[in-house]
Amino acid sequence: MKKTSGEVLYVGKAKSLKARVSSYFNASAKTPKTEILISHVRDFEFLITKNDAEAFVLENNLIKKHSPKYNIRLKDDKSYPYVLVDHSEDFPRLMYVRRFKRTKEKEIFGPFVVGSNISEVLRITTKSFGLRDCSLREFNSRKEPCLLYQMHQCSAPCVEKISKKEYKKDLDLALDLFRGKGKKSLKELEARMHKAAEDELFEKAAMIRDNISILEEFLSGSVQKNVEFESGPGNIDVFGYHVGEFDIDMAIYMVRNGILLGHKNFNFPIVDINDEIEDELRTFLFQYYSSTNDTLPELLFIPENLAEVTSFKEAMTEIEKNIKVKKPTKKYEQLMKLAIDQAFEHQRVRLSNQESIYVGLNKLAELLGMKERPVVLECYDVAIFQGTSPTAAQIVFHNGKPDRKNYRHYGLEVREEGNNDFAMMKELMRRRIPKGNLPDVFIVDGGKGQVSSLLQVLREENIDIPVCGIAKSKSGKKDTFKSTSITKTEERLIIPGRVNPYILSKNMSLFRIVTQMRDEAHRFSRRLHHKKEKDRVISSWLDEVEGIGPKTRKQILERMDMSMSELSELSVLELQNKFEVSEKIALNLFEYLKQGDQDGNPDPDV
Repeated sequence: MKKTSGEVLYVGKAKSLKARVSSYFNASAKTPKTEILISHVRDFEFLITKNDAEAFVLENNLIKKHSPKYNIRLKDDKSYPYVLVDHSEDFPRLMYVRRFKRTKEKEIFGPFVVGSNISEVLRITTKSFGLRDCSLREFNSRKEPCLLYQMHQCSAPCVEKISKKEYKKDLDLALDLFRGKGKKSLKELEARMHKAAEDELFEKAAMIRDNISILEEFLSGSVQKNVEFESGPGNIDVFGYHVGEFDIDMAIYMVRNGILLGHKNFNFPIVDINDEIEDELRTFLFQYYSSTNDTLPELLFIPENLAEVTSFKEAMTEIEKNIKVKKPTKKYEQLMKLAIDQAFEHQRVRLSNQESIYVGLNKLAELLGMKERPVVLECYDVAIFQGTSPTAAQIVFHNGKPDRKNYRHYGLEVREEGNNDFAMMKELMRRRIPKGNLPDVFIVDGGKGQVSSLLQVLREENIDIPVCGIAKSKSGKKDTFKSTSITKTEERLIIPGRVNPYILSKNMSLFRIVTQMRDEAHRFSRRLHHKKEKDRVISSWLDEVEGIGPKTRKQILERMDMSMSELSELSVLELQNKFEVSEKIALNLFEYLKQGDQDGNPDPDV
């Protein structure tokens, strides 16, 4: 379903498109959300697939490509740590990561849940098997072994103290701890401990002994004794869900290498559903497993009412590792019950401990006179100091959560009059609007002036999208007992046409969403601003050094990590090696820095 502009509003699949599409226009079946959706639809496009399984795959790909406003997109409620090894490197290291991109060369273990002490285990494993712990840049630049080599905690591959073949043996032993072959690794460590003791390296032997006990605890403590796992696939997921009055909560229990790692939770409002709940749940599961970075299971257990659809099972086999879908066997019924109970309890705790994000979004819709709850919000902040390097940030939230892939930076025009927030806001919006995919609400960090500037541009373009601003106000009152004045800061929402701003503390759900967006915008805009200022300040003195052209300036800036006073202490040879420039340019740099040091020139903060 499309807008006049061609923007995709909704993607759906059905065996009978006529029956499915007609249902949206059936007055007796329409919900308020469906009425809003249909009011925007001006065109339909359809694609025919060979079978139901292919339709699942196509629907998922279209949703990922177009991010339609009226399709529900699940977001994980937390990020878990992983262990990553990049085998494309000559001497790979073990890395602790939370986000990553999969490639053929990367081997990934996890996710590991809270309580697994994985960062400590990773540190100990690296030292126990003498693996490198430095970044690739440090590794490539090192000429002599570091202190860890002297302490017998690194085999110093950086200076060829160990061959690639021997290093790979140690790496494989370390990885066996995460591949389910930990006993083999522990046995090798015990042998190394006894060898160190025989060689009278008692400190090394004691270190290995202590490390073995921690690794044994990691391997044994992560297995859940209360769940009896059957023999067979080592990677299994169990899915359960709970339908509440307003929301649906889901839980996925993850078993990796026969170890129950923990669970993940998701939720979404029932009002957003445009299909039968069971069909939506199957679609969401397919979306999750086709896009997640997690280690995929070989087998997925789901409730019987979801597992009875053959097309869903066939579609899941299209995913990378051919995931088989079944209803739970007898031995996994207990874990299925845990997943269902987890979904129920997660919803109960979430709703009782804090207001749902949808409460805040509904309140925003009410304040702005909108017919439906907003989904996509955009917030803007301009960063400028004394008229130099003005920048702006575009922050996007989807259903109250950060949508970081759509964050944007803008470098703004430097104006003769210096700080002019209103003119900069107009420039920002005139550059933003032609890019399309406009949000449901614009939020600006500022008061009435900034809101009016943004509104003016929208009116010029005949765009009817609500605008509001977030600003702090200070109110003072006298303390009767201390005879002092107390200053209280309030966050306010500036709404066009409303005499008094809305005090955000009246609705904590909306308060959290809007203030988080504003804080994100501050952080994001200032990051670019500081970078531009740094480049501007450094470039200003580099321009005065003879022989430095644009290419060399860029090369120096990329390697700049010291202040001018620190640089002035380097020799010509050190400057030449640091910036990888010719001897002549290094000499010019040296002479300029020494002259500046003698003249007492200020040292820019770089």
